[in-house]
Formats: sequence, structure tokens, C-alpha cells
Amino acid sequence: MSNASETARLPALLASRMQTRPNETRLRELVDRHVDLASRIIRNLGIPDCDVDDLLQQAFSVTADRLGDITPGKEKAFLIQTAIRLAASARRAHALSRETPTDELPEVSDGRPSPEDLSDQAQTMRILDGVLAHMDIDLRSVFVLYEVEEMTMAEIATVLQIPPGTVASRLRRAREDFLSRVRRGGFADPHKGRLP
Repeated sequence: MSNASETARLPALLASRMQTRPNETRLRELVDRHVDLASRIIRNLGIPDCDVDDLLQQAFSVTADRLGDITPGKEKAFLIQTAIRLAASARRAHALSRETPTDELPEVSDGRPSPEDLSDQAQTMRILDGVLAHMDIDLRSVFVLYEVEEMTMAEIATVLQIPPGTVASRLRRAREDFLSRVRRGGFADPHKGRLP
């Protein structure tokens, strides 16, 4: 089953948890509004597609368990912080393991991109992942939230609980690091080593 269909099933997977919680409406709203954002953040922080749904479910489960302690209006920030922590932890665990995750091959049918297009897209994603994989997690988090997720610096400061000046400084350094790596061609597939 594809990553998109797994992500689409997340609200159903959490439905049984929500029925027994006093904050059912808050959690349902959080899932409806931010499941795609949380999924993209986890993926863009270097988690292979085959592991995104597991971490996404963990992030929502942790948030659901702590929902009573979260100040109303701060649910999104808590969810994103949780997703970032889980992704960082998973990356550390992956670095220590000897397994190489593999994703399912895409199903190609009429109207879909050609195998060459998919290959080009996959190559581009591997290059991007390779560049991002070597960035410091603090710089990478700010870079992904700003450049990929298009969050404002104020939103990032709130989500990461750091001063706005720190966000600006990290973003500047992250952009310099990213561009330097791209210019040097020092990108690598995080799962296979240096790309040609």
C-alpha cells in the first residue's frame, strides 16, 4: 500500500483512541488539519517513506496522550516538536543499525508519470535527502520548516520554542550550508553513499 493511502488511513487508525478521550474534538481537529504537514515534516527530516506512517502515528499518539496538558491553541506546535524529536531519534537509531530500508516499487498505470519521470523524481529526492542528511538537525529543522513547509519565522520560533533571532541565524546558516553542499556536489544518498 502506498504512503499516501497509509497517511489517508491515519484518522481511522486514531478513531478508536479518540472515542475514549475527553478532548476528542481537539484531537480530531488536529488530525484533520495537520496530518499532511506532520507527514511532510517527518519525511523531509530524512525518514524513509516506509517508516513515515509509523512515526506519524507515534507523533499523534504522543500528542493524544498529552492533549490534556497542552494549552489550547498550542497543539500544532506540540505535534511538530514531537514529530521532529521522533524523526531525530529514528535517524540516530537508523545510523546505528545495519539494515537498509526499502520502499515498495511504485505501481505505474495509465495517466501516471513514466518510469523515467519517476526515476528522475526519485533521483532528485535522493540528492535533496543527501544534502539535507549531512546538515545539523537544528539547522535542518529550521530550513525544512521555512523553505519546504513555508512556515513564517515567528511560527518556527513558537514551534521550536527558540527566540526569533535564533531562527533567523539558523536559517541564514542553514541556507549557506545547503548552498555550499550543492555547489560542491557534496551530496550523497543517505542510504547508498555518494551519488554520481
